[in-house]
Amino acid sequence: MEKARPLWSNPLQFVFACISYAVGLGNVWRFPYLCQMYGGGSFLVPYVIMLLVEGMPLLYLELAVGQRMRQGSIGAWRTISPYLSGVGVASVVVSFFLSMYYNVINAWSFWYLFHSFQDPLPWSVCPLNANRTGYDEECEKASSTQYFWYRKTLNISPSIQESGGVQWEPALCLLLAWLLVYLCILRGTESTGKVVYFTASLPYCVLIIYLVRGLTLHGATNGLKYMFTPKIEQLANPRTWINAATQIFFSLGLGFGSLIAFASYNEPSNNCQKHAIIVSLINSSTSIFASIVTFSIYGFKATFNYESCLQKVILLLINSFDLEDGSVTADNLEQVKSYLASTYPSEYSAIAPQIHNCSLESELNTAVQGTGLAFIVYTEAIKNMEVSQLWSVLYFFMLLMLGVGSMLGNTAAILTPLTDSKFISSLLPREAISGLVCLINCAIGMVFTLESGNYWFDIFNDYGATLSLLLIVLVEAISVCYVYGLRRFERDLQAMTGRALSWYWKIMWAVVSPLLIISLFLFYLSDYILAGTLRYQAWDATQVPALPGQAPHFRKHSLG
Repeated sequence: MEKARPLWSNPLQFVFACISYAVGLGNVWRFPYLCQMYGGGSFLVPYVIMLLVEGMPLLYLELAVGQRMRQGSIGAWRTISPYLSGVGVASVVVSFFLSMYYNVINAWSFWYLFHSFQDPLPWSVCPLNANRTGYDEECEKASSTQYFWYRKTLNISPSIQESGGVQWEPALCLLLAWLLVYLCILRGTESTGKVVYFTASLPYCVLIIYLVRGLTLHGATNGLKYMFTPKIEQLANPRTWINAATQIFFSLGLGFGSLIAFASYNEPSNNCQKHAIIVSLINSSTSIFASIVTFSIYGFKATFNYESCLQKVILLLINSFDLEDGSVTADNLEQVKSYLASTYPSEYSAIAPQIHNCSLESELNTAVQGTGLAFIVYTEAIKNMEVSQLWSVLYFFMLLMLGVGSMLGNTAAILTPLTDSKFISSLLPREAISGLVCLINCAIGMVFTLESGNYWFDIFNDYGATLSLLLIVLVEAISVCYVYGLRRFERDLQAMTGRALSWYWKIMWAVVSPLLIISLFLFYLSDYILAGTLRYQAWDATQVPALPGQAPHFRKHSLG
């Protein structure tokens, strides 16, 4: 059985597969948000601590289980104990849930990538209204990037109850995304092993190019100062530590069964301890590196918006009070406003509602994550760059590679237990099993291309897997240490690799990591209970424009 099992061509393929899976969209659009929200540079303190006490040990545990048992998640946990088959089944179900909605991000990336070849970029300006006498009213109330995302891409409905029809263009992009995934997993490790070289390395090439470009942008230093300035008081905030632990946990992709599946194709003598350390360090370093890129772009966008706001206010004052050109500058704006308000109180009061309070700090304080960062904030910055089409193509190509790399791991978590099953593999070849899994996921995923699809996406993303994964990994750690036996597992690893297990790993597996997971589980469980009915943000096209730095056009909706 072991001789017949497919293997990676070399250990480097395995490392690249793990990096491609672990380094995903969360590194680009979640970690920078957490830095912004929880103390800037000081957030790195709890982040590194959680990497050492939670991320690295649990990653090594899953890789070691997969390499020792040489089966997918269901078979691996059944080997440890027949009563633990449900742990593997739970991992497959959660991976199936994730695959259903995650690949729609790749569909959106395809959609934006195709539109990136237009000049000008379609999200750079508002379209004309039906009478062609002005700009579209909804677009003017929001912004051209928000309008393109919510109206042109999603054609979003007012609420989740109003499903609307399937949007055929995003639906075609979803079909293309699943076809790409199918071609990548068609031959198992033979095809996946070659694809991961690209999905793991190309995003770094794009990030390096973006770093060079970002650091040369006007205002980039404002963003970097904001990121690296530590807010030490945030270290006393429990949510800082909870979010650091959660980010490490989900960024490494623990609990899905993907890492167990990848490790099951290793040679038994492979040094999975070294690979666990390498993958976890690269993953965390990528998050920090991507944050530097993101905040340089973010600083450019914030500075651009701040200076645009100042210019609008200056132009308004000059035109309203017939002042000389150049008499009002950013440096003396506040003094001029005070003078005009005291000298011409009635005239100043008439235009006061149009005078925005421009603030660079408020622009930088606008915290955005997820699709809002990827498809609105970044596109807002890209449209103001020179040769914007080139930067747009590079950016969405990077997003696509990150998304496809993660999907390879998600599908491996589903397919490996299925192809390991003698019953299923005797009925269908691997290609047919892979095709059926992709087809079923694609069919169900069409829900996310409805007009209400983005609401379903947010609900799945926010509530679909958190508690399940924490419980799965908790049971995994307890099962290895107290059901299979830590000493027995230690002997197995020494027999496989020829290396003794250090005290650090044993303490983390047996005590520290399980206690930390229990704490996270209780926190999120109580958080969900206290929150009451599940809620989501709905797009409201009728709202008035927001002030600079504020997020417009949203209202809270309840599922109850």
